[in-house]
Amino acid sequence: MLGIGKKINLTVGIKLNILDDIKHAFNKATIVEKIIYINVALFLITAIFNQFTIEWFALPANLNAFLEKPWTLISYAFIHERLIHVLSNLLILYYIGNLFLDFYTKKQFVNFYFLGVIVGALVFLTYYYVTGKTGSPLGGASAAVTTIFVAIATKIPRYALRLRFIGSVELWVLAAIWVGLSILQLSNPNNGGAIAHLGGAVFGFMYSKQLEKGNDIGKWFENLINYFTNLFKPKNKQPLKTVYKSTKKTSGKEISKSKQKKIDDILDKISKSGYESLSQDEKDFLFSAGKK
Repeated sequence: MLGIGKKINLTVGIKLNILDDIKHAFNKATIVEKIIYINVALFLITAIFNQFTIEWFALPANLNAFLEKPWTLISYAFIHERLIHVLSNLLILYYIGNLFLDFYTKKQFVNFYFLGVIVGALVFLTYYYVTGKTGSPLGGASAAVTTIFVAIATKIPRYALRLRFIGSVELWVLAAIWVGLSILQLSNPNNGGAIAHLGGAVFGFMYSKQLEKGNDIGKWFENLINYFTNLFKPKNKQPLKTVYKSTKKTSGKEISKSKQKKIDDILDKISKSGYESLSQDEKDFLFSAGKK
């Protein structure tokens, strides 16, 4: 009996270690990787409880059915039925999403991604409402992925990615191919998914262009998330601390402005002449700036 007890304790210990490792890896991951992990986990759940998850978490094509399940406006983006569907979305998201973080902030990624989800859903619902057609429920992250893809391609269209067996391909070409695949799907009778993808593409382009003009049209969504996040944060009462102003703050801002100007100059150079036109020092500077 003692031996059995040791085996049970060992098994429990191993399981706890695995869970701790998973938790540690998740906490260290970028926002892109976290979304990928969540999608993978929910794909496995969908594979086991397929009928239940599709019925309750995929986005219905009927407006009345949607009003009974309003959470599907977002939950549909985490429901994938087919392995090839989830793989294609998450592979693109991994490479393009991490590139996105080199030029935008984490909060802007969240804005683009989830607003792309919402816009794709609204376009999908509007299409079926206006046409009066019937269609299958919508599931998958394609609208959000397309939003991210088109947004970064709009920001740095001449940025070249080196693909194995193909060579260097500029980002706008890859984005055009990705969007083109959705356009081809419009010929299918059940084309609501393609409509949602194209809605995400248009939104990604518009949002990126507005940011270039200094207009963050997704700021309201960021504020909304911050509001609800703060509601659930524990309020720790701490003694008041005396804060002294320092002249170092001003110099820090000046350094930040100088650094941002250099980044903008490099991005303009990429936009006009392509990534390969950068000097090694400029590439190194851009890489280090994107990692901070």
